[in-house]
Amino acid sequence: MIFVLPIPLSLLRWRRGASASPVVTAVPAAPAIDELYRERRLPLVRLAVLMVDDLPTAEDIVQDVFTRLYRRHGTGLGDIADPNAYLVSAVMNAARSALRWRRIARAYLPPRPDPAPAAEDEALLGAGDREVIRALGRLTTRQRQVMVLRYWSGFSEREIAGALRITTGTVKSTAHRALTLLRAQLGEQ
Repeated sequence: MIFVLPIPLSLLRWRRGASASPVVTAVPAAPAIDELYRERRLPLVRLAVLMVDDLPTAEDIVQDVFTRLYRRHGTGLGDIADPNAYLVSAVMNAARSALRWRRIARAYLPPRPDPAPAAEDEALLGAGDREVIRALGRLTTRQRQVMVLRYWSGFSEREIAGALRITTGTVKSTAHRALTLLRAQLGEQ
C-alpha cells in the first residue's frame, strides 16, 4: 500500500516558464517526540489493537516503540526521514513479535506428573512385588509388553507375536533379554 502525503501549499513555489511543476523550497522541521506522541499515539494503539486484539498489549507495544525511539534518537527526530512510517513499521514488527510469543506460550504443555499409585494398591503389595514392578519399569516398552503378556496374561509366544505384530523369534529373544535384565536387577540367578 502506498501512502501519498499532501505537501502544504506554503512550502511550494511555482516556477514561471515552460513547465509548471512545483518545487519544494523548505523542508519542515522534524516534530519533537512529545508532539509526535500526542499526535500519533491513539492511531498507533488502534493499529496495534487490530493486530493483537488486546488493548493492554497494544498500549504496551506503542509505549515500548516510543520508548525505544526516545532512547535511540532523543527528543529531536531530525535523523529520521519519515517518523510516521518509522512508527508504523515499529508497531507492526512489535505486534508480530507479540503474536509470535503468544503462539509459543499457547503451544507449551507442561509435563504431566507421574500418576501416584492408589494407597490400597501400595498396602496390598509386598516388598518383593514393589521391587518387581520397579524393575519392570526400567525395561524397554517392548520388553515390558512381552513380559506382561507372557507371565501376567498367560499368552503364548504366537499370541504375543500377533498382538504386538512382531515375529515369534522376536518375542523369544525379547523375553530372554528381559528375563536376564530382571534377574540382574533383582539379584536372582
